[in-house]
Amino acid sequence: MAQEQIQEQRLTQQQKLAQSITQQQLLQAQLIELPITQLVERITAEMDDNPALEPSAEEPEYIDSPESSDNTESSADSYEEEERQSALDAALESLGRDDEDLPVYQSGMSSQEEREDVVYGQTQSFYDQLMEQMNLFELTDEERNVMEYLIGSLDDDGLLRKPLHSIADELAIYHNIDITEQQIEQVLLKLQEFDPAGIGARTLQECLLLQIQRREPSHLKDLMTRTVEEYFELFTKKHWNRLQQVLQLTDLQGETLIRELRKLNPKPGTAMGEVVGRSIQQITPDFIIDTQDDGTVTFSLNMGDVPELHVSQSFTDTLNEYQTNKENMSRQMKEALLYTKKKVDAAQGFIEAIRVRRQTLTSTMRAIIQWQHRFFEDGDEASLRPMILKDIAEKTGLALSTVSRVSNSKYAQTRWGTFPLRFFFSDGYKTAEGEELSTREIKMALRDLIDGEDKKKPLSDDTLKTLLAEKGYPIARRTVAKYREQMGIPVARLRR
Repeated sequence: MAQEQIQEQRLTQQQKLAQSITQQQLLQAQLIELPITQLVERITAEMDDNPALEPSAEEPEYIDSPESSDNTESSADSYEEEERQSALDAALESLGRDDEDLPVYQSGMSSQEEREDVVYGQTQSFYDQLMEQMNLFELTDEERNVMEYLIGSLDDDGLLRKPLHSIADELAIYHNIDITEQQIEQVLLKLQEFDPAGIGARTLQECLLLQIQRREPSHLKDLMTRTVEEYFELFTKKHWNRLQQVLQLTDLQGETLIRELRKLNPKPGTAMGEVVGRSIQQITPDFIIDTQDDGTVTFSLNMGDVPELHVSQSFTDTLNEYQTNKENMSRQMKEALLYTKKKVDAAQGFIEAIRVRRQTLTSTMRAIIQWQHRFFEDGDEASLRPMILKDIAEKTGLALSTVSRVSNSKYAQTRWGTFPLRFFFSDGYKTAEGEELSTREIKMALRDLIDGEDKKKPLSDDTLKTLLAEKGYPIARRTVAKYREQMGIPVARLRR
């Protein structure tokens, strides 16, 4: 009987120990997953909840946002009109470079000061405004989760450039949501009903059409729709005279059409306010990566407004005093001791979790840079080697789930732009000879071949297979078809 009681006590002790470890690990996992801006919010909430956790005496430096000038309403409208026209022209000029298969991750911010203005501004974020609109729709729990993910996947201009098949894969792998591309598209169509018009468009053409569709029925609306749908190439190349001819318009009608088309916003995200328009997609990078001219790559963690934390000295002194006199303690003093110890332990655990986060992020980023060193040297996407989460997990000794958490919602500022960490990961294709090729590199080569084909005689998958093999990418015809479909490129007969 005594033996059974001893075994029961041991089992109870082991269960309690395992629970304590799990709680600390859970805290570490939560902090590891948070991007820098959300980490600051979590630390602030923790300090509010735990008086034993305090920041160091040195306050972080802030850069004030520039004060807005007192322009008149008419001059402001004129400025916005010029901005829209300039943005539309820039979008048309860049069409075919950043509006195709390659995602646009570069933030476009010209200085460190501007980035910090965006981060620490007190206006409501682009993301928050869209989330508020989402609450006005009747959605199932699954649709709501998908909608939130789509909103978080928008680029800073409000467009969705990530392919739906990639979103479906990410939802399945990282959020355990098994959903088809067609179901995701149905949710996306609801997102495209949000304000401002054009939000959630996948291309510039779709973005402009979404805005035109919201106009009142008119002959002008029909002309604008025909222009963007049927004569988009003339429009993008700004061949206004030719456009006027094919539409059989008078000079006055042509000028009116062009003027109204120029009012369309190629970056609907900017319609949500000056700071908000840059949006949370003008994210704060978690890593600052610097490439020297000699190819040396260094990096640092962006700690932003994260303060140095320590345990309150008054709580420490009180705890020491109570423990010194615990033999002669009253019931009230014992309760005070338990409260103080609980808060001190929680503060120490939180500080340790912050330390583990910093160490884990550093280890992961170091491994990514070592693996993708060529990309950080030349910025060429074709230089990215095949790399999956398991590769970095093995290189760092971290758990696969930990690497996944680090890579989720984190961004890296490089010499070549600002990229989500997921950008550096891609599957590999192994040839019959055992050589591993990056699927991203193969897709880029495939895209180049299709872009350069004679549209009167588009290349078949068999021909593309042969041409890719000549370029050093010996993949099967069915693989060519799979990659082509993933990039949203139709079969040859539909590319005429």
